[in-house]
Amino acid sequence: MTTESAAAAAGATVFGYPRQGGSRELKKAVEGYWKGRVTADALRATAEDLRRTNWRQLAAAGITEVPTGDFSYYDHVLDTTVMVGAIPARHRAAVAADPLDGYFAMARGTQDAPPLEMTKWFDTNYHYLVPELGPDTVFTADPAQQVTALGEALALGHTARPVLVGPVTYLLLAKPAPGVAADFEPLTLLDRLLPVYAEVLAALRAAGAEWVQLDEPALVQDRTPADLGAAARAYRELGALTARPRLLVASYFDRLGDALPVLAKAPVEGLALDFTGRAAANLDDLAAAGGLPGKRLVAGVVDGRNVWVNDLGKSLATLGTLLGLAGRVDVSASCSLLHVPLDTAVEKDVDPQILRWLAFARQKTAEIATLAKGLTAGTAAVAGELSANRAALASRAASPVTHDPAVRARTAAVTDADGRRAQPYAERAAAQRAHLGLPLLPTTTIGSFPQTDELRVARADLRAGRIDTAGYEARIEGEIEEVVSFQEKTGLDVLVHGEPERNDMVQYFAERLTGYLATQHGWVQSYGTRYVRPPVLAGDISRPEPMTVRWTSYAQSLTAKPVKGMLTGPVTMLAWSFVRDDQPLGDTARQVALALRDEVRDLEDAGTAVIQVDEPALRETLPLRAADHAGYLAWATGAFRLTTGGVRPDTQIHTHMCYAEFGDIVQAIDDLDADVISLEAARSHMQVARELAAHGYPREAGPGVWDIHSPRVPGTDEAVGLLRTGLEAIPAERLWVNPDCGLKTRGWAETRASLENLVAAAREVRAGLTADGA
Repeated sequence: MTTESAAAAAGATVFGYPRQGGSRELKKAVEGYWKGRVTADALRATAEDLRRTNWRQLAAAGITEVPTGDFSYYDHVLDTTVMVGAIPARHRAAVAADPLDGYFAMARGTQDAPPLEMTKWFDTNYHYLVPELGPDTVFTADPAQQVTALGEALALGHTARPVLVGPVTYLLLAKPAPGVAADFEPLTLLDRLLPVYAEVLAALRAAGAEWVQLDEPALVQDRTPADLGAAARAYRELGALTARPRLLVASYFDRLGDALPVLAKAPVEGLALDFTGRAAANLDDLAAAGGLPGKRLVAGVVDGRNVWVNDLGKSLATLGTLLGLAGRVDVSASCSLLHVPLDTAVEKDVDPQILRWLAFARQKTAEIATLAKGLTAGTAAVAGELSANRAALASRAASPVTHDPAVRARTAAVTDADGRRAQPYAERAAAQRAHLGLPLLPTTTIGSFPQTDELRVARADLRAGRIDTAGYEARIEGEIEEVVSFQEKTGLDVLVHGEPERNDMVQYFAERLTGYLATQHGWVQSYGTRYVRPPVLAGDISRPEPMTVRWTSYAQSLTAKPVKGMLTGPVTMLAWSFVRDDQPLGDTARQVALALRDEVRDLEDAGTAVIQVDEPALRETLPLRAADHAGYLAWATGAFRLTTGGVRPDTQIHTHMCYAEFGDIVQAIDDLDADVISLEAARSHMQVARELAAHGYPREAGPGVWDIHSPRVPGTDEAVGLLRTGLEAIPAERLWVNPDCGLKTRGWAETRASLENLVAAAREVRAGLTADGA
């Protein structure tokens, strides 16, 4: 069926929109509230203004149905926890005393109450706060936030659709609460949760909602028959409600597979499906399932996770096919636009020829509106947009930026031997112990130290020309001197230079590699008030000159203790960038790995005995379907080994990972063949140490004893307890002592106190082991 035969006007919508504002107003308001400079009323006013601005921008772009409920002070899963009343026991008093302060206490913790665990939202770099549930959990409906946002949008004259995390996904994302048996399955609480969702839906219907979207992305993962049965039961019961809006069940990030016929048969009025990337298989699956006759289909044909312009002609062809499979077809992005920056128009430093290849949130909404118009009125109605789009696509395909013959020749020449250390771990470990002379339970940090206001001012002064390069570098040297001096006085065993010259662990390297481009305003939320500017990986990658050697060598000149060289690994360089979509990811990873391999070699030649190659994104980039795991892990671990495979046996290679579920990639962690791995473990109470032990992991590991994403300072006794738990799984001769992650976002006062406690804990446990003859 051609697009010209569309019988009814296609709607244009999105699932969510960037929350932060054009100048990160939300970040400033929330952090101001935490510091007591912004009142609660002022924070709420800023949030309301941002919501209004978002809806106004969406409507102006041609979006005919705006989302509500997607805005959050910190995290939409935490908002769902509040909506269903699943407040952890340790935070109930705080929430009862002041709901806003209690909300932030759940997110960030207090000195007396640790926060909720944080992990990655499926295979994205967004972090959500994990619900804690148990057999005694009592759910209570609190739809006030969702009702308020809907009322605001309706009062402004918008057609609005509340967007909520669906009940099945909410339970599948949850974990057993502290003290609850580890084998407790939160999904067993579904029958208890559904009446609460029924109350929320009734409240939204009473407030004027015609449609409500329930997001069920967990159903794109491999699900058991019991999981699918729970989804069928959930939507059978919600669909049978009388006092409810029409229901749109949404999935994204991958194909639905066996869950598609379950949802297609459910008594709901519509489905929203992703048709981009791996999820393109939904098209054939939908046809095989008999389509959605009489139902609404919201078709996600614009990639909501990457920044390249849409192929409008290809998307219109997909939409034309979908017209024959559903009663109504509307156009959307594949997922919430939370995962992309706001607007390309403010990027004045990007080459205009390259900028035309890019589409951020505002440009994607224009693409969606164009596609809806083309679907309704035919391709002639959008002929100008289609012509400009074809020209942009052709420009990118023909650009020399995207093809460097020298890089491609070098990548093609890589052999298996390039990705292997010459000696087995046991021989390397002996050489490294002799070379480094470290004590039992060696202490270190992950890499970064607090990024002070003075550092940020220095970078701004350099960009503005208020200081010259020599003046800036003198400030960086001064910061390194302070960091090294502090670490020596505190008693850390393996030091770092603190990374004062780095704005971001990916962006810093991207700015020094060919093929990447950086943005000035391309902020994307990672968690809470933490925003990053992912660089854009636009072309073939090479390293013109050393990137870190000067600063690492300077730090080493200040101390006799070993100073780690700090690099970001190839998988993370891809995962935390907007990666090119015109070649296989494995090919791009090998290009980045070869550039980093050159840096590793130069660090080693400069006398760096310990080199850390961080791969925090290894787990988050794991495909959502098990069938796709092996292919991904093969190129991902291969790229890491290609980066590190050329070093001497007495050079110790570290890696680091944080805030992810590690249990299902322990073999891949082993396959990296790093000498030492440090991992997040404090919030999960050393779970990863047990997982490593169960696997028989043979190398050294540092499960973190300080949760750096909380402002609380862990006491020495707390760190001692975690270390002793770690020793139950990892032998003392292979256990390191370190924080969960880098310290960039922490203040100096808490950093000093926490690291002093960490070192004291290591000494106390070390002394006990020595006394016992270990």
